[in-house]
Amino acid sequence: MTSIKIKTKEEIEIMKEGGRILAKIIEELKKKVEPGISTRELDRVAEDLVFKSQAQPAFKGYRGADEEPAEPFPATLCVSVNQVVVHGAPSDYQLKAGDIVTLDLGIKYQGFFADMAVTVPVRDPVSGNFDPEILRLIRITKKTLKLAIKKARPGNTFGDIGNTAQRYVESQGFNVIRDLCGHGIGRELHEEPQVLNYGQRHKGEKIKEGMTFCLEPMVAMGDGGIKETSDDFGWQTQDKSLSAHFEHTVAITKTGCEVLTKI
Repeated sequence: MTSIKIKTKEEIEIMKEGGRILAKIIEELKKKVEPGISTRELDRVAEDLVFKSQAQPAFKGYRGADEEPAEPFPATLCVSVNQVVVHGAPSDYQLKAGDIVTLDLGIKYQGFFADMAVTVPVRDPVSGNFDPEILRLIRITKKTLKLAIKKARPGNTFGDIGNTAQRYVESQGFNVIRDLCGHGIGRELHEEPQVLNYGQRHKGEKIKEGMTFCLEPMVAMGDGGIKETSDDFGWQTQDKSLSAHFEHTVAITKTGCEVLTKI
């Protein structure tokens, strides 16, 4: 059994305040997603908003949780475009109409972390048109997160969450990415447990009041296999299929689950 830290009500209130700040920043960043903006410029906007909010970036300088020390992540915002699933490093790449981009941001506020991600379509500013199947991928991934949140309640297991995510995604003709997962969060950015997006019902540890963790389904149009990106920071689909990613930080209450990263 892993050692999952239980948070006090006071600690969860601080995390909730940080989560609200983070959700507001993500909303501002979504407004900036349009053809012609570089992913580096999105990172600059994110960093300005984090510091203006009296918070600190969680990812900048981060070296990874359980791995040998690697190059520190160079930016505040992970910006993952198209087949890049997570941890895309900002660059001079300019978004184009038809791209999809995942904005993944973590902050530290009053000693506690919050983490959130959304995938956004880059629409043509004139027509607003977008490939309906890619929009379906985004919609299904977002709904998977909602279903996972419903399963995150006392008495259920982490296997119940993963099984629900997996069954729904596969029923829609897509695949969850099995080599990446959600995680516990609190005074550390990554704590126990690992929260898989696949699994068996009633398996794994029981979910208890006071747990705080990140639910983050990552879904691919292809088979879900991944490989490292050329810059060694991110992970992309091996078959170059598009992927989407949504994430919330949640806290377990007596009767269910409270989403902390919302306005």
